[in-house]
Amino acid sequence: MTQSQINVPPETGTAVARPRYTVITPAKNEEAYIGHALKAMVAQTVPPVKWVVVSDGSTDRTDEIVQGYAAKYPWIELYRRPQQENRSFASKAQAIRDGVARLRGLDYEVIVNLDADVSFGPDYFDFLLGKFAANSKLGVAGTAFQDPSLDYDYRFTSIEHVAGPCQVFRRACFEEIGGYVPVKGGGIDVIAVLTARMKGWETRTFPERTYQHHREMGTAKSGLLMARFKDGHKDYNLGAHPLWELFRVTYQMTKPPLLLGGCALFAGWFWCVIRRVERPVPRELVAFRRRDQMGRLKRFVGRMLGRKPPGAPAVPSECSGGAAR
Repeated sequence: MTQSQINVPPETGTAVARPRYTVITPAKNEEAYIGHALKAMVAQTVPPVKWVVVSDGSTDRTDEIVQGYAAKYPWIELYRRPQQENRSFASKAQAIRDGVARLRGLDYEVIVNLDADVSFGPDYFDFLLGKFAANSKLGVAGTAFQDPSLDYDYRFTSIEHVAGPCQVFRRACFEEIGGYVPVKGGGIDVIAVLTARMKGWETRTFPERTYQHHREMGTAKSGLLMARFKDGHKDYNLGAHPLWELFRVTYQMTKPPLLLGGCALFAGWFWCVIRRVERPVPRELVAFRRRDQMGRLKRFVGRMLGRKPPGAPAVPSECSGGAAR
């Protein structure tokens, strides 16, 4: 049996094919967390063709830790980029591109962007690969995740959004959207999913599985309030509808830190509004996102009022992290 197959119940007597996959992990000074990801990956029931850990100029023990695993598992590769002064989402996008370049000549159908600070069960990728095997239109997939600062309630973010710490792409989709767009202010994961949807691919979060995100979202270089302020910047940059942003701010005020988190989110968004900051994404993507947000907001309000809009699913089709997306 090859790595692209798994056993199924003996009464069937057959095996289910799984697409071959590769993994890219950008890592900068992740010695406190990367052990979680390494342990989870080597325990997978379906290992990848290759896992490239791109050390983005790490100055701690990140490289040493990865090299220790690479010596035991030939499908793990450490690739070190020149040291970068600043940590940003633009450098993360470039690190992923460098990692993809290390995959040239390999035969694979699925590519994973995996953060260095996550962990998951041994059949995690087997589960997601099965979704790609079952649906040829699926372009981007992922699952829910647990985070120290987030509390999922599955109402406000569409399950068509796939969170950034672990995004699994069909290779054809990833190549069609041009990979990740380097945006200094963040949101490269949102841009990738929205672009895939605009090009006709299906994108999906499967909430029946989860992974653990060991560091609070957005706090790699700042505290929680500054992270919320930057989220406001990112919302503006990616064209969030003003009404949706008001809804998100109100919702965030009910989450720790009470009131202050929502105020910081609004301050970040409004600061960009009054400065008339130029958005780094195409107008058609902004228009697509706003239509999507208003459609979901109408459906949510309809459910709260006990009304079911025409064509709406019987089961809520939206999910959320600590703040609406």
